[in-house]
Amino acid sequence: MFNDKILNCKDCGRDFEFTASEQEFYAEKGFTNEPGRCPECRAAKKAQNRNGGFGRQQREMFPAVCASCGKETMVPFQPSGDRPVYCRDCFQPRSRSNW
Repeated sequence: MFNDKILNCKDCGRDFEFTASEQEFYAEKGFTNEPGRCPECRAAKKAQNRNGGFGRQQREMFPAVCASCGKETMVPFQPSGDRPVYCRDCFQPRSRSNW
């Protein structure tokens, strides 16, 4: 038997209700920990993670010229000049044919 509980959000510090039905849901799913965030902060955290969160920085991109078609492109590494660099359109068919 579950009873409603008042918990404190670790992000915003606000109190929120952990209802008996939510506790039952958690138990059915096998979750052993109570939520640490209020519903609003949980939703914000999920949205942040979907949009490339986790504290990741934007990947640095470098200009290059495709060795196949000659088109200017951007790649996620500094081209050294000793190996060919391909644009997305030319690279994808190459990588699939190597399987």
